[in-house]
Amino acid sequence: MGESASASGWVSPAAFHRFPGVTDWRVTGTGPQAVFSATSLAHAARLVQPIVDAAERHRVLPDVDLRPEAVVVRVPIRGPEGIPAAAAPFAALVSRAASELALTPEPSLAQSIGIYVAQHSRADVRPFFVAALGYEPLGDTDAVDPLRCGPQLAFNPITGDSPSRGRTHVDVFVPADQAQTRVDAALAAGGRLADGTHAPAWWSLASPDNHGVDIASWTDTYDD
Repeated sequence: MGESASASGWVSPAAFHRFPGVTDWRVTGTGPQAVFSATSLAHAARLVQPIVDAAERHRVLPDVDLRPEAVVVRVPIRGPEGIPAAAAPFAALVSRAASELALTPEPSLAQSIGIYVAQHSRADVRPFFVAALGYEPLGDTDAVDPLRCGPQLAFNPITGDSPSRGRTHVDVFVPADQAQTRVDAALAAGGRLADGTHAPAWWSLASPDNHGVDIASWTDTYDD
């Protein structure tokens, strides 16, 4: 793509970030995301029509979360292909509109939450969670809320597993420039570093009573 985007195809997070005009955006586990703070609900709502116009122009399907404090715009990853190339020029148009409306970009607030459901190697628990949560399968190993409101689930066998024992942890996808700060805050709040060998892609932390949380930033930097 270089520094331009075609209307078709897919891009890596790193290629997305190389596109001009997307400095307000970060790529989390669910795709590119931007947060623009507002002075009121009416102020935030003024960005909705420009988002719709940009989405129709570039043929993307964004999610818009409108709040009195801010508007959150996401281009959700809807399949194994990843980020649509059109997401980059769409994002640039949205950022330009937000600037014209005096909405303040807050890239440090971008994040997504996922739940990693570890399972015995001979078990398949995804059908149970899909049925119980009203989710849909995504790819070979994940499941998603059809409206993308709840956290994405990932299902994978654990190493050294034993029957009838599940282990689950929370994945927190944050911007790469915020990951170390988030890790430091969690450690200062009583957590411990369970595994730092994969940093800066992700850190595995444990709460004081040993609940697992991974702070992950690799989705914001990955390049194929």
